[in-house]
Amino acid sequence: MPNMSPKKVPMPEQDPNVRNRNFEEVSLGYTVEMAKEEAARCLNCKTRPCVSGCPVNVAIPDFIARICADDFEGAYEAITQTNSLPSICGRVCPQESQCESKCVRGLKGEPVGIGRLERFVADYHREHGEKKAVNVEKNGKKVAVIGAGPAGLTCAGDLAKRGYDVTVFEAFHAPGGVLIYGIPEFRLPKTIVAEEIKTLEDAGVTVMTDMVIGRVLSLDELNNMGFEAIFIGTGAGLPQFLGIPGESLLGVYSANEYLTRINLMKAYRDDYDTPIKKSKAVAVIGGGNVAMDAARCAMRLGAEKVYIVYRRSAEEMPARAEEVHHAKEEGIEFCYLTNPTRILGDENGRVSSMECIKMELGEPDASGRRRPIEIAGSEFMLEVDSVIMAIGTSPNPLIRSTTKGLETNRKGCFVVDDSMATTRDGVYAGGDAVSGAATVILAMGAGKKAAAAIDEKLSKK
Repeated sequence: MPNMSPKKVPMPEQDPNVRNRNFEEVSLGYTVEMAKEEAARCLNCKTRPCVSGCPVNVAIPDFIARICADDFEGAYEAITQTNSLPSICGRVCPQESQCESKCVRGLKGEPVGIGRLERFVADYHREHGEKKAVNVEKNGKKVAVIGAGPAGLTCAGDLAKRGYDVTVFEAFHAPGGVLIYGIPEFRLPKTIVAEEIKTLEDAGVTVMTDMVIGRVLSLDELNNMGFEAIFIGTGAGLPQFLGIPGESLLGVYSANEYLTRINLMKAYRDDYDTPIKKSKAVAVIGGGNVAMDAARCAMRLGAEKVYIVYRRSAEEMPARAEEVHHAKEEGIEFCYLTNPTRILGDENGRVSSMECIKMELGEPDASGRRRPIEIAGSEFMLEVDSVIMAIGTSPNPLIRSTTKGLETNRKGCFVVDDSMATTRDGVYAGGDAVSGAATVILAMGAGKKAAAAIDEKLSKK
């Protein structure tokens, strides 16, 4: 019998007043009973509209039907036919604007909790499933993947399934890209990322860390080593700043640096001596998911006051509704229609306050959102001792500056065609290195598309 409840089965969570002082996972996951109850809300539509909203084309009705039938391993196999990182996607993918936005149950209530069910299946497999030996006949062709983030890992996993000898070159000392340096532990535990990467390694993918391509090895040298195709999935890790006075003061961070120190360098753990300022009052500039992550981390590191300073209204805020909701529950204050104009420091060169100005919304700009306009005479001071800039990132210029024949646009992103091929023969790119900062699942979709194009080209040789 279908479950015709208009509401999703609630996700168990830590109490907000407890979790805002720890880095343990906020959402606790469905039990078997909860998962089956939520799965029964799926109508198993013949047209499968939810699949059209998934960038990696997971067979959503199939895996949900298998949950209803108590076939959790079968559900996992259905997901992993097209998605190499289900534990990760189930936690950080913006399902509300993708697969769930297409769900017909959403017309008269809440859509099926597809993301919650994907997480349940992946977690159940990790805890109860048996690892199966992966035996893929090698085709004798080598492919290099630069960057072990979601785009690179997806591309590598798909190519390994097709028999390619894939080596992933990662600049950091640990693979995972934004999954380990950007997304906090309380949203995506790093043990889960490590286990997903281990699954790819078991499937034959080789991962080499501390390999800064463009410095340690060039693309020409990779070609000379026998790699017949190269995929660039290096992300967009170069932070942007506002260009206002005071940005060089002690206590001003880019969100990238702040989150990297906390996540990758383990500043949240007492047994790690990672340099980071423990602040009393923090202002985070920006309104995206990265801003939410930085603000929620600052609260967990002991800040008494944390402000999100955003120059547009709540309606224009690009962050996921769930992340905004969790941030508000945890005591973070939102300063909408507010923009910083300068950061002030004390006699020691440390942040002491920030001057802001109130904004109002004018006509839509190129992004389609209404353009914020300063309100003259509305300046005010925000008493803070740290400021975190979360206003966007762009790709690192190292590879493009050391490689001939790679065209980029004015934002430094690689120019690609519909197959994700760059302007240099045999080199493909995807994820944030092409699109600019976007979501994990869109990067995975690009990696998947590139893998198919690489296979099509090399299989003809």
